[in-house]
Amino acid sequence: MSVEAKNGLHPRNRFRTRYDFPQLIACSPPMAAWVKPNAHGEHSIDFADPQAVKALNQALLKQAYGLQHWDIPPGYLCPPIPGRSDYIHHLADLISARHGPEVRVLDIGTGANCIYPLIGACEYGWSFVGAEVDSVALRWAKKLVASNPSVAGLIECRPQPSATKCFQGVIQAGERFDLTMCNPPFHASAAEATAGNQRKLRNLGGKKDGLNFGGKAGELWCEGGELAFIRRMIEESVGFATNCGWFTTLVSKSDHLPRLQKTLRQMKADEVRVIEMAQGQKKSRFLAWRFGKHPAP
Repeated sequence: MSVEAKNGLHPRNRFRTRYDFPQLIACSPPMAAWVKPNAHGEHSIDFADPQAVKALNQALLKQAYGLQHWDIPPGYLCPPIPGRSDYIHHLADLISARHGPEVRVLDIGTGANCIYPLIGACEYGWSFVGAEVDSVALRWAKKLVASNPSVAGLIECRPQPSATKCFQGVIQAGERFDLTMCNPPFHASAAEATAGNQRKLRNLGGKKDGLNFGGKAGELWCEGGELAFIRRMIEESVGFATNCGWFTTLVSKSDHLPRLQKTLRQMKADEVRVIEMAQGQKKSRFLAWRFGKHPAP
C-alpha cells in the first residue's frame, strides 16, 4: 500500500489561484450582487451565504468550462468547485491522464448538482454514468445534462434502486468502467450532520442558522456513517472486479483508513492507494483499490 501526498490543489486544477471577481462578474453578471469588499478591502463573497456560494459556482462553471446552465433545487448540496475538480484530476493521474470518451467513469451518488460528471466531461472528455437513489436529485441531474449540449452526449444518469447498494442495479451485464468515484455521506445521523454543518458555518463567520452548502439525508448521512457505507462498497466491489478498473471513494476521516484498509486486505484487493489532497488548510483524501494485475480498459 502506498500514500501519495500533494501540497495544495492539483497542478492541473484551474482554480489554484485567487478568484478574479471582476472577470467572474463579466462572465456571469448576476455574480455582482454578491461581491463586496472584505475586511482587507479585497473583493470577496460571504461564503456562509448559500445563495452567494451558488452564484460563485455558476460563474466558475461558465468561466472555466462554458457551462451556461447550472443550478440546484432548494436544500440540496452546493459543492465547492475547486475541491471537486481536484478529485477528478487525481483520478486522471491513476489512468495516466488519458482523455476521451473511451474512458468511462461511474459516479456513485452523483447528486442533483451532477458536478463530477460535468467537470470530468469538460476537463478530459470522459464518458460518465451518474447513479442516484434520490428521484428528485436524479431528475435534476438529467435536466442539467440536457441543458448543456457540450457535454450532454457524454453523461448518462441512472437510478440506483437500493440505498444500500453502490454497483448492483446500476452496472449492466458486460459493462466496463475505468474508474468509479464516490463522495459518500459522512455522518451517521441527521443530528450529527446538522452539528457538523453548524460548525462549518461558525468557522466561516456565519451568524444565521442553516447549511451554507445545503444537503439532504442521502448526501450528508446514512446509517453507520461513512465507515459503514465504504465498507459495504468495498465488499460489494468484489463482485464487480471484472467490470471496473479502479474503485475509489473520498474518505473524510483519516482515522477510518486503517479499518478500511483491513477490509480491503480481507477482500484480497491486489492494489490499494491513499491519495492525499489539500485546499488551503483543509486536508482530504480518497481511497483507491483494484483487483487483478491489470485494470479494466
